[in-house]
Amino acid sequence: MAKSGKRKPMAEINVVPYIDVMLVLLIIFMVTAPLLMQGVKVELPQAPSKPLDKKEDEPLIVSIKKDGALFLNTGEQQEEAKTQAVVVDTVAKVLRNKPQTPILVWGDKQVEYGKVVALMTELQNAGADSVGLVTEP
Repeated sequence: MAKSGKRKPMAEINVVPYIDVMLVLLIIFMVTAPLLMQGVKVELPQAPSKPLDKKEDEPLIVSIKKDGALFLNTGEQQEEAKTQAVVVDTVAKVLRNKPQTPILVWGDKQVEYGKVVALMTELQNAGADSVGLVTEP
C-alpha cells in the first residue's frame, strides 16, 4: 500500500506558552503579595508571645499612631486618619457582613494605654467577639 501525500492534522495543544505565562504571573504575585499587607507605619511593642493561628478571613487592622490618630486598612484612603466613630462604624458594617472577621489593633508602643483600651471597648461594642493586639516577636 502506498501512502498518500496528505498529512493528518495534529490535534495536540502546545502548552509551552501557557507555562511561560503562568511562571511570569507567579513571579508577579510573589513580588506584590508582601506589598498588599502594607499599612500605617507604627512602632509595635515587643512581646514573647506565640503567633495566632492563620485564619481564612483577612483581618481588619486598626492602627493607632503615638499621637492617637486612627487608621483602618479598608477602602482607598488607608493613609488618611479617621475619627474613632468612623472606625467603629466601619468595623460594625464589616462585621455585619462577615461576623467571623478577626479584628487586630496595631498600637504604637508610645500610645497611651487608655486610648488603646477605649478603642478595644468600642470595637467590642460594635460586635467584635475578640480584638487582638499585634506585637513584634
